[in-house]
Amino acid sequence: MELNNLRPAVGSVTAKTRVGRGSGSGKGGTSTRGHKGAKSRSGYSRKIGFEGGQMPLQRRLPKYGFKNINRVEYKAINLVDIAALAEAKGLQKVGIEELRQAGFISRKQLVKVLAKGTVNTALTVEANAFSKAAEKAIVDAGGSISKI
Repeated sequence: MELNNLRPAVGSVTAKTRVGRGSGSGKGGTSTRGHKGAKSRSGYSRKIGFEGGQMPLQRRLPKYGFKNINRVEYKAINLVDIAALAEAKGLQKVGIEELRQAGFISRKQLVKVLAKGTVNTALTVEANAFSKAAEKAIVDAGGSISKI
């Protein structure tokens, strides 16, 4: 074997098929598009979800549900998480900024405090919303709440 005999493996390198270059190319006439039909025309692009004229799946399935445009979504934070954060950092007040710095919420999230767990120390908790049980647990422990 010599350098002038080297060739790529069979089928590994092929020249780009040049369509629409006349009958001498072997791909002339219809330029590999077949005869007639939408796919043979210039400018054709298949619609997303098109199933060859069959009723598409997104139109066969029924509409379902209701989307409330006024829905307010809260990030749920449990009392057990608030108590652990206050204990770890030695805080008396746990607010939105403290939760954000601890990585519990992102910048624009609203917070609702839920009553899973207990609070043993008197804490001032600041959030957008509280469940009734969480509110009662914080106040019973000698703390206070403030809604934003």
